[in-house]
Amino acid sequence: MKITGENHINAPPAEVWRALNDPDVLRRAIPGCESLEKVSDNQFKATVSAKIGPVQARFNGQVELSDLDPPRAYTISGSGTAGPAGNAKGSARVRLEPDGEGTKLSYDVDAQVAGKLAQIGSRLIDSAAKMLAGQFFDRFEEIVGGPAKPTQAAAERRAPPTPVPVWAWAVGAAILVVLGLYLFAR
Repeated sequence: MKITGENHINAPPAEVWRALNDPDVLRRAIPGCESLEKVSDNQFKATVSAKIGPVQARFNGQVELSDLDPPRAYTISGSGTAGPAGNAKGSARVRLEPDGEGTKLSYDVDAQVAGKLAQIGSRLIDSAAKMLAGQFFDRFEEIVGGPAKPTQAAAERRAPPTPVPVWAWAVGAAILVVLGLYLFAR
């Protein structure tokens, strides 16, 4: 699965960069995140609870940052396993650009899912992954740049067709939201 998107954050790129590398900020922004720990300058490990359709899972995963170009871009790659529920792996390229008084954060995600999660259908997984990305970025923007102005896209993301408290950037999250994205996308 491939997902692309962008968000405007009401903070300068250097501040957004710091937040994207702050485990506390990411822990608060990632839906379903139970723990997030910085293992080294470029590595994190996380535990995230998720429900996609009928499948409830607890993912344990690792994420690595590469192609670092502070405060403009990096690539986040990772994998996670939820035992019999399945596993996921993927990567995302995250870019930051000055945008007026704030920052435009854009991302391109490529992810694969296996196991029971892959069996529930790509349509449900695609929908859940996009919703999770939206939830992550809404939370991230509120934490870093203050309350976001409601948009039609944000309203649609808040009304999901199925219950999905999850991971992704995962990622990618944008990066670790992107972590969430590639853990549930294909």
